[in-house]
Amino acid sequence: QVQLVESGGGLVQAGDSLRLSCVASGRTFSNYAMGWFRQAPGKEREFVSAINWSGGSTYYADSVKGRFTISRDNAKNTVYLQMNSLKPEDTAVYFCAADSRIIVSSMREASAWDYWGQGTLVTVSS
Repeated sequence: QVQLVESGGGLVQAGDSLRLSCVASGRTFSNYAMGWFRQAPGKEREFVSAINWSGGSTYYADSVKGRFTISRDNAKNTVYLQMNSLKPEDTAVYFCAADSRIIVSSMREASAWDYWGQGTLVTVSS
């Protein structure tokens, strides 16, 4: 089992920045690819970003490319999502996910990830 705890959400204005963190425990963190998803009210959970076990490969949804940056610190068992130039449409609950066997072609699908955190709310006002 892997336990994931997100933090860093909050209420910000359009154009501001936030950094989300997700701390993992329970298994060897460096064995897991990590991902960020988000879910807005009334919408399905959608892929935001992912990073492989070493941090050498990163992936982004087109809607956040150039604004968000995913990174990880394996010594701290933590994955980060730096969010810049936030827009009202970024408002959602952001979830951290982990999986040890996910493949690139599946990582944009929420159903492909084994472990999930409880989420942290990001609200961007206009």
